[in-house]
Amino acid sequence: MAIAATDATDRCDQLTVLTERLTELIAAQAQAFEQRRPQDAAALLEESSRLANLYRHESARVRADPGLVEGAPLAARTKLIRATEAFDAVLARQGRAIEAARIVTEGLVKCIAEEVAVQRTQASAYGATGVQTSTVAPTAITLNQRA
Repeated sequence: MAIAATDATDRCDQLTVLTERLTELIAAQAQAFEQRRPQDAAALLEESSRLANLYRHESARVRADPGLVEGAPLAARTKLIRATEAFDAVLARQGRAIEAARIVTEGLVKCIAEEVAVQRTQASAYGATGVQTSTVAPTAITLNQRA
């Protein structure tokens, strides 16, 4: 899907509206993560994904052919630049919120895994000499340090 603009001014106006809407959605998602309510962010995922894909596509088109917006009045281009700057700031905010949520989640998973390992009873087995030996039961939780 692409923007169907009639001229450079129309394209700038449509890109500005797209960027502002995407900024609103990303800000709402960042706020949801900051308030520890990721389920609220998930509700906005479909629209934000669709608009982000359109934004990516259109920004690549403008990067490849700056003439698509060069003919627009300075005021329209300036408004688009300001909307883009606001979008970049909101993306940085969302990145910080998601990183904080990731760190908290990893910490919780690690604590749970450690507690499970401590709570497990140690299995007993008989060795080659007939003496009972203690072995640690394997745990079913796997931690991915890179995720």
